[in-house]
Amino acid sequence: MDIATIIGIIFGLFCIIWSILINSGLRTFYDFASIVIVLGGGISASLISYKLSEVKLIMKVVYKVFIGKETSQAKTIKLLVELSMKARRDGLLSLEAEQENIEDEFLKESLQLVVDGVEPEVIIDSMDLEIENMKSRHDKGSGLFKTMAAQFPAWGMIGTLIGLIQLLNTLDDPSGIGPAMAVALVTTFYGSVLANFICNPIASKLSLKSKEEIQEKRMIIEGVLSIQAGENPKILEHKLKSFLSPREKLEYDKLAEDKNAEGNSQAS
Repeated sequence: MDIATIIGIIFGLFCIIWSILINSGLRTFYDFASIVIVLGGGISASLISYKLSEVKLIMKVVYKVFIGKETSQAKTIKLLVELSMKARRDGLLSLEAEQENIEDEFLKESLQLVVDGVEPEVIIDSMDLEIENMKSRHDKGSGLFKTMAAQFPAWGMIGTLIGLIQLLNTLDDPSGIGPAMAVALVTTFYGSVLANFICNPIASKLSLKSKEEIQEKRMIIEGVLSIQAGENPKILEHKLKSFLSPREKLEYDKLAEDKNAEGNSQAS
């Protein structure tokens, strides 16, 4: 679970609700017709912009933002180094038996190509194509939220214009001008909140997760090619650690220390 997303939503809701309650009540900011205009209009425009099958994937995309599985590049490097040691000791064909214990499908497919004796250039082309297709799918997900982020404020303005037109038709009753103006403006409020508190942050989070996943997959390709070339595991380890941030390097060093300590205890 992405704790940062949960904390951000809770804190954001607190800020919005607190700023409303400090000077008025929640009832002032509720208008059913405005909700229908903004939500209905924004979703309708998004349906026009995308295929229905792509819009249906929105819940899957939202799930990835909140509950999506977090990967550890440090653990991936540790696994690649262990596979490199086994390949140098027992040969590349020995890696076929290890694939059953690997959860990452991308790594499993890459290793299978190595075991099958496929040329490095073909492996690179095949895996790069898979990465490009994955990126295309991710871009559609973030693009959908970017589209809604643009549509909701626009429909908020449409709702405001509708309210102002209705207001101008009732100018003969001055007592109703204030409440009518408030209702007209609340649609803009809804559009801005949906765009800047929901859609834009989700689009940004999806783009960030996509970049992280692509970086990890390129790291896997580099590691698999090094294993195929028979490089020294220490050289492979040093090369792959360049993909890590300083914090992730500390995580990897701790994993390596724990592994060495476990090996020493078993030897004794």
